Amino acid sequence: MYFFNSVDRSNLGNAKTDGIDIDLHFTGNQYSLLLLLFYIPNGLCDLPLNMLTKRFSGRVMLPALMLGWGAMALVQSAAKNFGGLLALRLVLAVFEAGFFAGAVFYLSLFYARGELGFRIAIFFGSALLASAFSGLISYGVFQVHSSHVQGWQLLFVIEGSLTCMVALVGFFWLPATPESAWFLDDTEKLAARLRMLRDGSSEVGTEFNLKDCFRTWNNWKFALWCIISFTYSVAFTTTATFLPQIVARLGFSAVKTNLWTVAPNSVGFVVLLCITKSSDYFRERSLHIVLALCISLTGLIILTAIDVVDNKAVAYFACFLLCSGAYIPSCLVHSWHNNNNVNESSRAATTGLLVGLGNLSGILSTATFRTEYAPAYRPTLITTAACNVTCIACTLWLGMWMKMENRRRNKAHSQRGGVHMADTSENVHGEDDPSWRYFS
Repeated sequence: MYFFNSVDRSNLGNAKTDGIDIDLHFTGNQYSLLLLLFYIPNGLCDLPLNMLTKRFSGRVMLPALMLGWGAMALVQSAAKNFGGLLALRLVLAVFEAGFFAGAVFYLSLFYARGELGFRIAIFFGSALLASAFSGLISYGVFQVHSSHVQGWQLLFVIEGSLTCMVALVGFFWLPATPESAWFLDDTEKLAARLRMLRDGSSEVGTEFNLKDCFRTWNNWKFALWCIISFTYSVAFTTTATFLPQIVARLGFSAVKTNLWTVAPNSVGFVVLLCITKSSDYFRERSLHIVLALCISLTGLIILTAIDVVDNKAVAYFACFLLCSGAYIPSCLVHSWHNNNNVNESSRAATTGLLVGLGNLSGILSTATFRTEYAPAYRPTLITTAACNVTCIACTLWLGMWMKMENRRRNKAHSQRGGVHMADTSENVHGEDDPSWRYFS
């Protein structure tokens, strides 16, 4: 489902390489405006939609959202001008808004703290495969020449139709909770409940509670979570949305440009799985996030510093670095704050807000990706790099504080083992409970 979420979100970049801006008579910065305005409803609707996901369950909300954005993606093929396409993209943005946050919260109901990062990576990694898929299907579709339909229209029809079909399957496939999973027997359902109590939640299957949603928002660490969530996502947006344009700077045709986006995204998917698996295995988040940010930062610096036309091989290598680093924080940051929250209603609201902030940061990326900055787009790359540096500093601050606090609590209570020994079922007071150890 998230595979098609990513396809329908990012295929506008592929459509541009086939001339959608020319066919719909875009002028000035209308293409950049189309991308920028998408992130406003996409960021503002995350919080309320994720609270609805807790209230009505992921079994209902996730397929419903998918059917909505799939229909909008399909209808995009009928757009006749900029205004029509903009209206469709804004509605599509509303439906897409709650899906990633909802899926992260949904997985936190099924997987323990030391498993969540890799599980999120498996579904989130489909964003990388989606970019590769969109590049491949664009490569094929754009070679179809017809007087009745443009290549970008055929692209929207194919991808939107597939999304709607998968959404219908989702209604019948997804369980609401482990206790209602059709593929588990009674013994397995009990095991699922006990393992979440041991390393995930203080209570499981709780009713939606509006007061609990905001219980952690007055904590000083919450401001750092907000800064981290806003800044890490700029590199993700720049990479996911503009990779075809970045590769196009190398001077290839539209067909080859889409084909050449496949390899960086495929390598990025492998790196994503490796680093998130390591993070779960060592039960460590902050340093793994910093490593990923440094990888994408290196790619940004290279693309900013060199003349890509004269150094095509180096520039293309930098695209691999971007894809290898930019996607990982989306998995680990949201695993991290969910790992440190034992209340289900609070996790739903916090995840919705922080994912929404990440989506709003897309405005920063798209606002600096202007036509007058082509072909180098240095202001975009510099802004993205600055956000990476800010995120690195805040992540180190929060991660080091958590590690030191865990050591202090171990010493104060004469315990060893840290987060490995924390039984969340015994937690009554959240972070203030003596038994609590941060997942740092």
